[in-house]
Amino acid sequence: MYRVKDFAAAAGVTVRALHHYDRLGLLKPLRRQRTGYRMYRDTDFARLEQIVVLKFLGLPLRDIGPLLRKSANIKDVLRRQRKVLAARQRQIEAAINAIERAERSLDGAREPDWSLFTLVVKEIAMQDDADWAKKYYSDDASAKIADRKPLWSPELQAKVSRQWSELVADVEAAVGRGEDPSGATAQSLAARWKELLAGFTGGDPGVQRGLNKMWADRDNWPDGAAKSFRMPAEVTEFIMKAMGDR
Repeated sequence: MYRVKDFAAAAGVTVRALHHYDRLGLLKPLRRQRTGYRMYRDTDFARLEQIVVLKFLGLPLRDIGPLLRKSANIKDVLRRQRKVLAARQRQIEAAINAIERAERSLDGAREPDWSLFTLVVKEIAMQDDADWAKKYYSDDASAKIADRKPLWSPELQAKVSRQWSELVADVEAAVGRGEDPSGATAQSLAARWKELLAGFTGGDPGVQRGLNKMWADRDNWPDGAAKSFRMPAEVTEFIMKAMGDR
């Protein structure tokens, strides 16, 4: 058992932070009936670790409480946190590599390779643009997305973007021709749509549920690159009807 000051010193946090977590209900100590002292236990170190990691990942404190209440198995929580941190590490390393390449382009060159500077911008912007979508996915789904991220090379991104553009154009053409959503053409388009979705979800139902939630909330997407994923309402309506017939 530790008093507040001793626990703060052992954990490397401030007493003020512990009081704040206590007020928010994130980390509540025991209270001695006779003395009224707040006392922490060894197991509270694990709880504090979860709070600190989730806060480091950018989660507001108000959102951490519900996550902690869902996390009964400490080992599972640590595994998920490790995977999310590893994904963040890969993102940072990619940005650092892009900056180093831009730096090297300045050595002895008359004219810098400006394409490398745009690569830095894209690398960092892509990370910022991805963060807004995290709220739609569960911890498990986010971890699975992070596991698949190393497979998502710039070349693959360009290929998939081109495939989506071609598919949306084909669906728009089908809508313009008045194709039946249950017909062979529509079903072929629906199959292509599902195949592209599976490339992102990996066939995981949890990731698919998060993607569905994100898409249903598309009117509230932030400005920026995310807006580029928007498509005409008649396209989504047609493809949803076609998928309903599969």
